[in-house]
Amino acid sequence: MKLFHTPASPYGRKVMVAALETGQTIEVLSCAPSPVNRDQSIVSFNPTGKVPTAILEDGSALYDSRVITRWLDTQHKGPKLYPNEPDLWTVLRREALAEGLIDAALLIRYETASRPPNLVWSEWLQGQMDKIGSSLEQMEREATEFGGVDAALIATACALSYLEFRIPKYQWRESHPKLQRWFAEFSKRPSMQQTHPRNL
Repeated sequence: MKLFHTPASPYGRKVMVAALETGQTIEVLSCAPSPVNRDQSIVSFNPTGKVPTAILEDGSALYDSRVITRWLDTQHKGPKLYPNEPDLWTVLRREALAEGLIDAALLIRYETASRPPNLVWSEWLQGQMDKIGSSLEQMEREATEFGGVDAALIATACALSYLEFRIPKYQWRESHPKLQRWFAEFSKRPSMQQTHPRNL
């Protein structure tokens, strides 16, 4: 599989971690995604122009990290990242929660790094921060149940890592000790170490 991906993308990182955890190889394609000046090499496969976008051997495309990760999980014979029912629904819910946190952090990044300072909407920014806060609280409540590796835990780890990468002033660890302990341990996994933006 080939993948349009950039090292700073937490969505693409989810896919890369999933591939490493399931023993699969991905060829990363050079690209320059932007919400303003869209990379047409991506758009030719994915009308939204977003990463990650995957190109399969038959030339067809898949997009959205959850779709690509789910496809990868069908391509190996090891333990599955998406379990069977009824546990599947917990994994999907937790994965959606992690992606919601990523969405909010990414919107904050755009608002603070791309928008002219005089046009920044502070109330809207606070709304995104509130989403992050309530998402972290839910993760903290469930952190003692986290174990092993699944799609939701990969997404959660990538979300927390992105939060620290892009919004380092957000000090969440001390107020979320259970989540912090889990994240510190999960971050030691080779798949997480190899895909961290600072290592690429």
